[in-house]
Amino acid sequence: MERLKDLDSVSPQAGSGSASPPHERRGVVAAAVYQHGQRIRDIRIEEAGEWRSRENAIVWIGLHEPDEVLLHQVQAEFNLHALAIEDAAQPHQRPKLEIYGDAMFIVARTAHMKNDEIIFGETHLFVGRGYVVSVRHGDSSSYLSVRQRCEATPTALAHGENYILYSILDFIVDNYMPVIEVVQEEVEKLEDLVLREQLGKSDIERLYLLRRKLLRLRNAVVPLVDVCRRYEHIDLPGMDPTLQSLFRDVTDHVRRVQEDIDALREVLAFAFEASVMIGQTEQTAIARKLAAWAAILAVPTAIAGIYGMNFSDMPELKTQYGYFVVLGVIGVLCLGLFGFFRRRKWL
Repeated sequence: MERLKDLDSVSPQAGSGSASPPHERRGVVAAAVYQHGQRIRDIRIEEAGEWRSRENAIVWIGLHEPDEVLLHQVQAEFNLHALAIEDAAQPHQRPKLEIYGDAMFIVARTAHMKNDEIIFGETHLFVGRGYVVSVRHGDSSSYLSVRQRCEATPTALAHGENYILYSILDFIVDNYMPVIEVVQEEVEKLEDLVLREQLGKSDIERLYLLRRKLLRLRNAVVPLVDVCRRYEHIDLPGMDPTLQSLFRDVTDHVRRVQEDIDALREVLAFAFEASVMIGQTEQTAIARKLAAWAAILAVPTAIAGIYGMNFSDMPELKTQYGYFVVLGVIGVLCLGLFGFFRRRKWL
C-alpha cells in the first residue's frame, strides 16, 4: 500500500507543463500506468518515461495514426530504436517481429467486416521492460475492450507487458474469425450455385473478388503465425515462462485461421473448375446434337443431290413409283439414324 500511495502521490516534473491530457491530445487514445494489475492513473506522454522506470510499474499507451512529433516524443520517453520508429510512422508494413536490444517491435495486420467488405488495418507494438505502446493505422478496431478486459482481471494483468501483448494479439486473431465466417457463407452460396446452374459473368466476377479478398487476408495472417511462434520461445526479452501456454494458444488460433483461408481458397478453385467443366460438358452435348441432326439431314441432301444431276440416262427417273420409293428410303434412313443417336444419347 505504501508503494501505491507513493506512486499515486508523485507529481512528475515533465507533466507540469502545458501538455494536454491523453484523451484530448490528437493521436493519443489512452495512456495509463498500472501496478500489480491495478490501474494507478492516467498519465501524459511526457510522464511515461519516469513512471516506466519505477519498480513494478507498467505503462500502457495506445496511439492512433500519430504524427512524427508524437512518435519521436514516445521514442525519447522509452529510448526506442530509430528504425522501429521509422517503420511505425509508415503503414503497410509486413507483419514481423524485430528485436532491438531489450525491446521488441511487432507489426500485425488487422481485419474486420464493414458494409460487407473486409477492412484491413495495421497495428505496431513496442514492448519492453515496463511499457507497451500500440500504434494503430487505418480503420482498425479499437483496443478499448482489450484494456477493459485486462483491467477486469488484475491477477492476469500483474504479469505485465507480456500479458498485455498476448491480449492484443489474441484480440487481433479473434477478429479474423467473423471475417472468415462471412466469406465462408458467400463461398457456400457460390458452391451451391455451381451445382444448380452454370456460373454467369457476374458470378465469375464475384468468385474472383472472393479469391482476391482471401489472398489479402492470407497475406495478413500467415506472417503472424511466425511472429506468434517466435514469441513462444523464452529467449525473447522479458518473457514470463508462465505465459508460454497463452502464446501457444494464440499460435494455434492463427494457424486455424490460416487453414480455414486455404480451405476456402481451394473450394473457390474447385468451384471455378467445376463451372468450367460443366460448361464444357454442356458445349459437348450441344455439339453432339448438332452433329446428329447434321448426319440425319445429310441423307436426304445426298439423295436429292444425286437425282438432281442432269444426266439423260438415269433409269430411276422413269420409274412410275420412283419418287415415292426414294421418299420412303429417305424416311427409313432418317428414322434409323434418329433411333441410333437416341440410343447413344446424342439426341
